[in-house]
Amino acid sequence: MFSYRQTPSSAQPFQKYRPFFIFARIVSLKPLIAILKSRKEIDAAFLTITASVLLVAIYNVSFWKGFINAFGGISLGTIPLYAATFLILVAFFNAILTVLAFRPFLKPVLIVLFLATSAAAYFMDHYGILIDSAMIQNVFETDSYESAELWNWRLAAIVLSLGILPSVAIWRTKLRFRPLHHDLLSKSKIILASLTISILFLLIFFKSFAPVLREHRELRFLLNPTNFIQSTHSFFKRKFSIGKPVAVMPIGTDAVKGVAWKDNPRRTVTVIVVGETARAMNFSLNGYSRNTNPELSTQAGLINFSDTQSCGTATAVSLPCVFSSLGREQYSDSRAKSQEGLLDVVAHAGFDVLWLDNNSGCKGTCDRVKYEDVSKPVPGDPLCTTEECYDERLLRNLPEIIRNAQKDMVIVLHQKGSHGPAYWKRYPKEFNRFNPVCETSDLQRCQSESIVNAYDNTILYTDHFLSSTINLLRESAKNAHVDTSMIYFSDHGESLGEKNMYLHGAPYFMSPVEQRHVPFMMWFSDGFLPRFHIDAGCLASRASQPVSHDNVFHSTLGLLNINTAAYNPSLDLFKTCGI
Repeated sequence: MFSYRQTPSSAQPFQKYRPFFIFARIVSLKPLIAILKSRKEIDAAFLTITASVLLVAIYNVSFWKGFINAFGGISLGTIPLYAATFLILVAFFNAILTVLAFRPFLKPVLIVLFLATSAAAYFMDHYGILIDSAMIQNVFETDSYESAELWNWRLAAIVLSLGILPSVAIWRTKLRFRPLHHDLLSKSKIILASLTISILFLLIFFKSFAPVLREHRELRFLLNPTNFIQSTHSFFKRKFSIGKPVAVMPIGTDAVKGVAWKDNPRRTVTVIVVGETARAMNFSLNGYSRNTNPELSTQAGLINFSDTQSCGTATAVSLPCVFSSLGREQYSDSRAKSQEGLLDVVAHAGFDVLWLDNNSGCKGTCDRVKYEDVSKPVPGDPLCTTEECYDERLLRNLPEIIRNAQKDMVIVLHQKGSHGPAYWKRYPKEFNRFNPVCETSDLQRCQSESIVNAYDNTILYTDHFLSSTINLLRESAKNAHVDTSMIYFSDHGESLGEKNMYLHGAPYFMSPVEQRHVPFMMWFSDGFLPRFHIDAGCLASRASQPVSHDNVFHSTLGLLNINTAAYNPSLDLFKTCGI
């Protein structure tokens, strides 16, 4: 899933500096315009220094915002520091580009660089994203439909003006290269001079730089293009690293059903609903002022854990993490992919496992169990638009699946939920209760109220979907003679403009609570908890205590009375509530 991560700096105090950056961009574009108009031959060294100035001045507005705010704003005392920083970055970029300034490489490298950097600059400037390896992972794992929601005329204009135009200018420019031996000597002098300037000014202002850069580690994720180059390298290095396990390590192969299963002929069905981008603070069950949970609030036996933290702030991290036994502190993408997860352990214990998906896949968590994708629209289906399907489509065949099952089941329903930025597409029109709503993916064109309204409508629809799931399971318990239960949690939360932050995916160490505080609730049919000797009153009394995604793996095993060495009782929410 593609996701955004917002800079921590407050944009509102920075607005008074906006004219400064507009002026800087206009001034910095003059060399570009001159090159575009000129048909004269220019030295390659002139092109590298021009490109370096343009990259630092035009494509790094988000970096300069964060950097200037980190130093407390613009004043006479800070201007020398900012000027020195500009020179350091220009000289450093120039040194790197000079290394590549040979006839076969320079133009292709610069064209690719300007095209990629223009797109990165757009998302950073308009949504405040930070680009790290997790962000690059999201880029490569998002599907085409989700990517299409992010395109708009502003992005096209930025890529045209800051990507295509410079590329055309570079392509048209006639470059002059010296004979090889003279060229190597000249390049050596330029690289040495550039690095000397960078190091000299860095040493002069080191006392000012050091404490701020230590405190504001996010600045390295804001510097274009080093952020996405380094992060892409890190992503692929991790993905294709030598020595990566070829086979997935089995865990929980010793899993067996415990004593609670003896002498009970009734089957069980546990439905795990994986929400998408739902934040707990917009659920009225958690104290939100709007009634976004009119149906769930009337469901008898619902247990709502109001203080739950997610494992990550993006689906690519949270989904494999929550279904793994690793926990957030021990989680890494490579470790999670190199071992089995919760669904595998449940299957080892003798359950049938089914993953129904209305999103963009399970990120590897369902690779070894049955998987069905219900997200593709079907003409004439009232639960689909021409672009996607609503979450209720996940429930269409569920009664039949439960009725015809021959074994105990665990079924995962993966919602489309509140996936942004096109919130208004996530729910049928009858749930358009809070108005007006933002109906564009370019959130900067919308009032904050309309963004929140559209998002709250998605929560209202999720409320209906979860309540419908409970009603279905209640009926199945009666008519299909099974004991049923539901566990619901969201993968991560969402920012809706707080501190000028939107969407999700911020690095965890600096992520806002809106992206980490997620809903988590459970429901059980009348016969389920007594069968497994669990005290519902005890669970309800613990519902306000802090919990996290780390509890899901072990609590599911504890709930289903599955015995295995992979189980950690200290993370089982049901362990202390036995009868």
